[in-house]
Amino acid sequence: MSADGLLARLRANRFARFLLVGGFAAGVNIASRFLFSIAMPYGWAVLAAYLCGMVTAWALSRAFVFEASGAGWGRELLRFGLVNLVAAAQVWITAVGLKDLVFPALGFTWHPEAVAHVIGVALPVFTSYLGHKHFSFAARRA
Repeated sequence: MSADGLLARLRANRFARFLLVGGFAAGVNIASRFLFSIAMPYGWAVLAAYLCGMVTAWALSRAFVFEASGAGWGRELLRFGLVNLVAAAQVWITAVGLKDLVFPALGFTWHPEAVAHVIGVALPVFTSYLGHKHFSFAARRA
């Protein structure tokens, strides 16, 4: 497939665009967690990093994934934040639970904080997509 064909398919597939935007935002999330971990405990660093990733995801989702809802950017950002509260809970419970409970029980010692965080960030992909499609950026009803 040519590069033009790949770009055309990407433009036509909203979920693929969501995955690319989410992947970039996840990178921001993961990278910023390493920086936050210098100054704060792991659990707080995961939450602070999540906020960095969330703001990145909102800006890029609004620009490249979803059409404007007609409700204004403030309302969209609020709704985006509500969907992300659910996702943040999924990320935090997964990351901290794996790091503190599951990995020690399994004897897993290879970068447990990083591995737990990556798994936690990947977990809410589908719930977030559905939440943003049907709530955050849903067209305003008349």
